[in-house]
Amino acid sequence: MAVKIRLKRMGSKRSPFYRIVVADSRSPRDGRYIEVVGTYNPVVQPAEVKINEELAMKWMQDGAKPSDTVRNLFSKQGIMEKFHNAKLSK
Repeated sequence: MAVKIRLKRMGSKRSPFYRIVVADSRSPRDGRYIEVVGTYNPVVQPAEVKINEELAMKWMQDGAKPSDTVRNLFSKQGIMEKFHNAKLSK
């Protein structure tokens, strides 16, 4: 099973709100997911990002691949750097 960390769109028309979820890559964008890792609200200025670092790290160490957008969000939060440092220190 290929597991991805990606965005699930919530909110109403023209007012998007996203949940950062861990899901099987074959499931639909807004469909079934395994676990919620955080939230992303691009409407407010500046964009609001809340991520549970421990869960994100756990899933990435177990082999989950972040989508391009989630990878950018993780990089801005410093999670990708921590993940690479942990991977290299093994």
